[in-house]
Amino acid sequence: LEIKNVSKTFAKDTVNEHKALNNINLTLNDGEFVTIVGSNGAGKSTLFNMICGTFEQDSGSIILDGKDISFMPEHKRARLVGTVFQDPMKGTAPNMTIEENLALAYSRAGSSFFSQAIGKKKREYFQEHLARFDMGLEDRMKTKIGLLSGGQRQAASLLMATITLLMCTIVTPKLLLLDEHTAALDPVTADKVMKITNNIVKENNITTMMITHNMSQALVTGTRTIMMDSGKIIIDLDSETRKEMNVSDLLKLYREREMKDFDNDRMLLQND
Repeated sequence: LEIKNVSKTFAKDTVNEHKALNNINLTLNDGEFVTIVGSNGAGKSTLFNMICGTFEQDSGSIILDGKDISFMPEHKRARLVGTVFQDPMKGTAPNMTIEENLALAYSRAGSSFFSQAIGKKKREYFQEHLARFDMGLEDRMKTKIGLLSGGQRQAASLLMATITLLMCTIVTPKLLLLDEHTAALDPVTADKVMKITNNIVKENNITTMMITHNMSQALVTGTRTIMMDSGKIIIDLDSETRKEMNVSDLLKLYREREMKDFDNDRMLLQND
């Protein structure tokens, strides 16, 4: 992934003008796993939305696997970019069954695997992948995803996030974006989802970007950590540099670079 001189301003030339991204430059090598931290309004979600094609940048270019996707429609980028959201309902079709959701993932990637009738061979293929997670989902293929939890939101979140991640093992994207995908989960559930995430990314060598509000997690997950502030990348730590740092070191580096204190209580409390 190459992001070159990308900028984005909302409500330009009005009293509400906000420069969300300010001349961003970022390169990810094949298989690299980058964690992203930063306070609210730093530009993290705007960057993800730009990559997904939710809206276009004002200037600059986005190149994925050697192809300029700067002005590619969002639905076409979905064949290249996989996303797991903070709200797992966004990553699945709740009124469709587990097997229909998995088949739809194939269809979205340009395969003709999705059809109204899912045959024995296709079902067995999906069951084989689901069984890897030892959660019993392979025996509930015809259950609508929206009904899996029986009303228990945390259980549903785990199951839906797992299924969305599973889609990446069946149809490997060029880039995987994880937008605080464990933020709505309790600590035990979040840990389980992160283990599944790390296994899928590693086994399939997927180039990955993950937004997190947990700075401790950001320093140990993946291969690289960047911090954003005011629409800019202000800190970029490689794997070797991260090994020598803790959260206090990261905050000290932030103060030295920005000449101010970090003021996001949510991120600080998660690291107590």
